[in-house]
Formats: sequence, C-alpha cells, structure tokens
Amino acid sequence: MPLLTTTIGAYPKPDFVELPDWFRDGGPGAGDPTTNYTAFMRQAGDDLEEILVRGAEQVVRDQVEAGIDVPTDGEIRRDDYIHYHCRHLDGIDFESLTEKAMRTGAWTARVPTVTGPIRAREHFLPREWRIVQAMTDKPVKVTVPGPMTVTDSIADDYYGDEAKVGIDVAEALNTEIRALAEAGCRWIQVDEPLFARWPDKALAYGIENLERCFHGAADTVVRTLHMCCGYPSKLDQEDYPKADRQAYFTLADALDGTSIQAVSIEDAHRPNDLGLLERFTTSRVILGTVAIAKTRVETVEEIAGRIEAALGHIDAERLIVAPDCGLGMLDRDTALAKLSNMTAAARAVA
Repeated sequence: MPLLTTTIGAYPKPDFVELPDWFRDGGPGAGDPTTNYTAFMRQAGDDLEEILVRGAEQVVRDQVEAGIDVPTDGEIRRDDYIHYHCRHLDGIDFESLTEKAMRTGAWTARVPTVTGPIRAREHFLPREWRIVQAMTDKPVKVTVPGPMTVTDSIADDYYGDEAKVGIDVAEALNTEIRALAEAGCRWIQVDEPLFARWPDKALAYGIENLERCFHGAADTVVRTLHMCCGYPSKLDQEDYPKADRQAYFTLADALDGTSIQAVSIEDAHRPNDLGLLERFTTSRVILGTVAIAKTRVETVEEIAGRIEAALGHIDAERLIVAPDCGLGMLDRDTALAKLSNMTAAARAVA
C-alpha cells in the first residue's frame, strides 16, 4: 500500500477570497490583522459565503488532484488559525487589544484580551466541515489551535495563571471537537507549536490539556497533534528564530504514552536526527517532507530519499507524509508543485 499523505492546515487563498490574512499581511508582528479582519467582516457583502465556499472548492480540488489522501479546507475562512477560533469563544475581547511578546519573544503583536471566563458558544466547525466534506470523497481533516498556543496568542487580564487559561481553553475546544466527531469528522488535528517552544510547560500541563481537548470524542477520530517550530516573517528567510531542535526528543516519550494517535513534526526545513522516530513506538508520525517557507520546489528524488531514510526507523504503516506545516505563505503554483512531488515520492517509495 502507498504511504498515506496529508496536508497540515493553511493553503494559499485564491485571489478572489479577499479576506484579511496573516500570511498576506506580512506574517508575525506585521500590521494589525486582527482589527483588519473585524473591519472587513463588518462591511462584508451578502455574497461572502458563496465566495468562501468557492474558495474552499478550489483548495480542496487542488489537494485532491495533487494526490493528497487527507486534505484540509485550507483554513480559507480564517485570517489566522488561532484568532478565528477565539472569536467563537466567550471571555476574549477583540475590541480591547494588548501588546504582547509572543513565541518566546520571536515577535510582538497586539492581541485580543481575556476579560472573563473562557467558554464555548454555539458550534461552528461541524457546519464548516460538512460543507467542505461534501466536495470530496476523501476524508477532510479539521484543524484547531491548541490550549498552550491559544494562551500564548492572547493577553490574560482575568485568570492570572496561564495554566488555568489553558484548562478553560481546552474545555471549550473539547466542546467543538466532540461536536465535530459526532458530525462524522474522522481526522481532527490540534496545533500546538508552543509545545516545541516551551517543552517544560508542555510536560507540566500542556499535554494534559491536549488530552482534555479530545476527552469523550468518538473512537472513530484519528486524534492528531501538530508541532511545528515556527514561521518566518518572509519567504526564503534562513535565520529566523525557530524552536530548539531537541524539543521533539524531550516530548516524544510523553506524547507516545497518550491517547494521541498521530504526531506531526517538521523535518524538511531543518532535518531531525531520524532516531527520533524510534521514540514513537505506537503513534503514527506525520513527517514534514517539503519546506513551507522556501520557494525552491523539492524534487521527487530528494523527498523519496528522505522518506526511505525515515523508513529505516519506523514501520511504513505508521508513517504519514506531509509538508512541514501550512502552505499559506506560498503562491498556488509553488504549493501545487511541492504537493505533487511529495505525493509522487510517497508512491515511489511504497
């Protein structure tokens, strides 16, 4: 059987989807995309929903035609994957923004402020998933931001304890994840790049809150965790501050002992010691095999070579091939070329 392939989350938005977007607005710390999104939505016309659906159709079609087995919706509706979800929670004020250093000081941004208990409101992701799932017979994966990552992306003016913020965020996410599972979604991914930034905090309480996100979800769900090491502010930037390369080793054993069934890690932009894969004895590993912030398109041969090397450390049935992270920084042609070569490499190795 060929190796399973997936994407991680974001995909280049079509030009006709003029939604404010973290990637289009220049990346971390650039401008004020949170305010831009709010202003845009207040003046959005009646045809916005049709535009968003049409955009998702293009994105899903691209992935399927490139050979992806488990596509995403490309996060077409989101300005960024964190704050979009936060807008559907009580207790987070988007009118009151606070300047905050984020991602271990990698950048500073004006972020929404916690002013009361964080709670889930009405469900929104099941509807979005149903719309996109109707576009393909492939299982569409839904991504949600993890509790530690949400906590680092908002300013707390209520709890006074980031661990407590994470608990309530996890409970709110659990409400939405269970609803997704009940709707029939099989692949649900929690994104926790902050695990790689703060592995000690992940071990202290982050992994427990990750488990809380999936508590009570149907057994049919592939419980997936994504841990990237950080985006740059521009394409082809080599010297941006990424998370410590040893963080994956620090966390591997603890994660392998949880209910998480698939763990997504970077390997293309900054290759790992592939002995890391041997630390995952039961979990599947989703291995990043193409870089998401480099314009050079990796060849089929080099991707296949890295997959073959990985298979020296993990069984084929537990290896899933993917990009390092979301593809939103790239243009459509480059993203398609990378995905097409990636899937061709996965088929060649099988």
